[in-house]
Amino acid sequence: MPSSVMPTPRQGDGPQSPAALSAIGLRKSYGDKTVLDGIDLRVPAGSVFALLGPNGAGKTTTVQILSTLITADGGQAQVAGHDVATSPDGVRAAIGVTGQFSAVDGLITGEENMLLMADLHHLSKREGRRVTAELLELFDLADAAKKPASTYSGGMKRRLDIAMTLVGSPRIIFLDEPTTGLDPRSRHTMWQIIRELVTDGVTVFLTTQYLEEADELADGIAVLNDGKIVAHGTAEELKRLIPGGHVRLRFTDPAAYRSAATALPEITGDDEALTLQIPSDGSQRALRALLDRLDAAGVEADELTVHTPDLDDVFFALTGGTGRTDKKGMAVR
Repeated sequence: MPSSVMPTPRQGDGPQSPAALSAIGLRKSYGDKTVLDGIDLRVPAGSVFALLGPNGAGKTTTVQILSTLITADGGQAQVAGHDVATSPDGVRAAIGVTGQFSAVDGLITGEENMLLMADLHHLSKREGRRVTAELLELFDLADAAKKPASTYSGGMKRRLDIAMTLVGSPRIIFLDEPTTGLDPRSRHTMWQIIRELVTDGVTVFLTTQYLEEADELADGIAVLNDGKIVAHGTAEELKRLIPGGHVRLRFTDPAAYRSAATALPEITGDDEALTLQIPSDGSQRALRALLDRLDAAGVEADELTVHTPDLDDVFFALTGGTGRTDKKGMAVR
C-alpha cells in the first residue's frame, strides 16, 4: 500500500478552486512522542472535509493548530488567507470551533447561552437578539429557548453548541467529533445541519471516527494514522485503493451468459444464478473497457452492478487494524 495516495483531480477542485485552509509539513511533538509528522492538507472553500483516524492519530491536535489553540513545532498553515503563526487574530475572526465536549453552560438557558456569545462577538443588543432568535429557530431550539440548557438532550446540546459557534458568522467551522455519543436520530439531524451550512457557503473541517459520517458528508477525506496522512481523496477514490472490487453481471438468457463467460476468461461464474463476477476497481475507464469487450462479443447483460470495498475496509487496511469499526461505523477501541 503506498504511503500517500494523491486523489484524481475533479471538477470544482482544480487549480482555480480557492482553498479555505491549507497546511504544509505540519509537525507537533510532546516530549519524545511525535503526534504530527509533517502532514499536508488542502481544503477547498465551501466543502466538507473529513479528517479520519483512530484514537491518538493526531486529529484533535491538527484542529488545535489550525484554530490557533496551540502552535506547531514546524511547517506552515493558512486558514481563511491568514497564517496561523503570524496572524492568529485574523484566523480567529474567520472561524468557529466546536469540540466533542460541549461549551454550553447548563446553568443558564439556551437563549442566554446564545446572547452571551453575541456579547463576546461585540454585537449590539438588538443585533444579538435578532441573530439569537434566527439561529434558535434554524436549529429547532426555539421552543426550548427559555429552559436551562442542563435540561436539554445530548442532541439538543450539540445543536446549541453549533448554533453558538455560528453567532459570529464564521466562514470556516471546525467540528471535532461533533456527533460522538449521539443516538442515530440525533446524528442524522446533525448531518442535515452540516449539509445546510455548506449550502450557505460555509467550509466545514470535520474530524470523526464514524466512517458512515465521513462517507455521507465529506467531499474530501484524509486518513491520518500515527501522525501521517496515509491516503486522501473522495470516499469513492479511497474505496478503489483496496483490493476486492468487482463488477457483477446478471443474465436471464443462458446463451448470453455462456457467450459472456467465453469472452471474459478472468471471470468467476455462477451457472445456476447466471451471474459473472469480474475483478474491477470500478473506475469509468475499467467499466468502459468491460462494456467494449461485451459489445465486441455481441453480448448484453440484463443487469450490471459495481461493488467496491466500503470505507470500513479502507480504514482498516490503512490504519493496520488500529481503528477497526463495527457495522454502524463506530470505532471499536
